[in-house]
Amino acid sequence: MSDHADFMQTEGHGDQPGEALMNLTAIIGRIEETVEAETASIRTDVRFDIKASNARKSRYLYELNKAIAGLGGANFPHEHRNVIVRLREKLAANERAILAHLNAVGEVAELMQDAIQRAEADGTYSATEFGRVAGPA
Repeated sequence: MSDHADFMQTEGHGDQPGEALMNLTAIIGRIEETVEAETASIRTDVRFDIKASNARKSRYLYELNKAIAGLGGANFPHEHRNVIVRLREKLAANERAILAHLNAVGEVAELMQDAIQRAEADGTYSATEFGRVAGPA
C-alpha cells in the first residue's frame, strides 16, 4: 500500500477508541518497519536516501500524534505500552546508526580537506604546521 493510502486510512475523523487503537497499531508498525529499514540501509547502502527516509518518519510521527489524539480520554492499553517501548529501542538503535554515519562522513570530509591542503602546498613550511610563528621581540 502506498504511503498516501496509508495516510488516508489513518485520517478518519470521529474514530471510535477501538478504531483509533487499530490505527495506532498500524502506524506504529509502519514506523518500526521504516526505522528498521533505515537503520539497515544506513549501515549497508552508500546510496541510501536519508532525506526521503526522514520525510517518511516525519509523516508517520504526524500520523502517530493524530492517532493518539484520536484516542481521546481512552486508556492506553498495556500491550501498546510494550510496543512503544520496543519502538523506542529501535529508535535508539537508529540514532546510533545515524550518529555513526555522521561521524564517518565528518572523518571522510576531514581526510579530504587534509588531502586538498597537502596537494595545494607549495613545498614550503607554513606557520600552521609548526605552530604560531613569534613576531619580532
